[in-house]
Amino acid sequence: MQYTANTLEKHWMPFTGNRDFKADPRLVVRGQGVHYWDHKGGKILDGSSGLFCSAAGHCRPEIADAVHKQIKEMDFVAPFQSGHPASFELADKISKLTPDGLDHVFFTNSGSEAVDTALKIAMAYHRARGEGQRTRFVSRERAYHGVNIGGTSLSGMVKNRETFSGLMSNIVHMRHTWLEENRFTKGQPETGAYLADDLDRFAQTYGGTTIAACFVEPIAGSTGVLVPPKGYLERLREICDTHGIVLVFDEVICGFGRTGKAFAAQSFGVTPDIITMAKALTNGAVPMGAVAVKDEIYDTVVNAAPENAIELFHGYTYSAHPVACAAGLATLQIYEKEGLFERAEELSPYFLDKVFSLRDLSAVTDIRGYGMIAAIDVAGGEVPGARGTQIQKDLFWNGLHVKFTADTGIVAPPLIAEKEHIDEIVEMLREKLAEI
Repeated sequence: MQYTANTLEKHWMPFTGNRDFKADPRLVVRGQGVHYWDHKGGKILDGSSGLFCSAAGHCRPEIADAVHKQIKEMDFVAPFQSGHPASFELADKISKLTPDGLDHVFFTNSGSEAVDTALKIAMAYHRARGEGQRTRFVSRERAYHGVNIGGTSLSGMVKNRETFSGLMSNIVHMRHTWLEENRFTKGQPETGAYLADDLDRFAQTYGGTTIAACFVEPIAGSTGVLVPPKGYLERLREICDTHGIVLVFDEVICGFGRTGKAFAAQSFGVTPDIITMAKALTNGAVPMGAVAVKDEIYDTVVNAAPENAIELFHGYTYSAHPVACAAGLATLQIYEKEGLFERAEELSPYFLDKVFSLRDLSAVTDIRGYGMIAAIDVAGGEVPGARGTQIQKDLFWNGLHVKFTADTGIVAPPLIAEKEHIDEIVEMLREKLAEI
């Protein structure tokens, strides 16, 4: 089938130059394993797991069969005042993966909804314990926490914010953790733990008892894989404990094996009070997100309400959708059966060595990475981001999908990838970047 701009015009695409795309569309029509196929029949190696979602590879029959069975058996149940068995089973299985003590799970439909839910849970928690004056939130420069109003307010990426007025007030941003002296650091940088003291400075400036929560991505993903300096997350945990601040880890990208453990919290040995997750929870097959909370937070909110009353006035029509739960259960079974988290940990040194081999290219200004995710900064052109966008488009037609944010390419292959796939990804990147 031939596609023209006219047949595509009615869809307003997200985070896309619509006029540019519809003039020269890049349509994906099939996926299998670590590959896609475009509408012209070209085979594309997926170097970014879709959008960091498809950790177990594309079109897994186990997930398709589970979804098919569920949608034939029961397609939907109202999640308010009723439920279905799969949601409780999935929550139980997630709680076995999260750090000890984060055993209660609230389901959403995306990472954006998970972040906004975490904001509201933090507010509800402080109010329930008699500290409703905690209305301030802390995030970071270069942060990405989704695109709902709460997450956009927390965002430290200028382009995600500048068009939109009326965002949440009382949000302050710590400095990001990228430092000039840490260029081309593999793993955690040695320098930069002191940047966490921004949180303590805010506590001293505004009053620690006014701050409800601090939101951070353990590894800042969409902004270009900013790996936390050694001691940084530990220092945030310490400051939060001192001032009674809820520490939230946004693990929408890091979660489910990307760092070699179930969650980055376990990789870095720092336990937050709340974890947001999505993407690889269902292997990207069905939209779903979740929020795991510390037992003490759940107990405080629930026990503060009168008997038989609704404790948290929050939720979504599609919270814990039966089909999404079926996809999630099948996905977690694949991760366990195939040992994909452990596989990621074993494959990481090879992956990082290969990506860092690109540092000799003159166009490459920095490389960062941890686990099975890495970023490559490319020298920009006259218009910031234009070069990265063009590289992503060219790579697509060359047979490689890599997500670019501005002039930074983010490499995060499916955890089922073999060494030869990593070799192929890096070789195609080298060929393209050598042209610059």
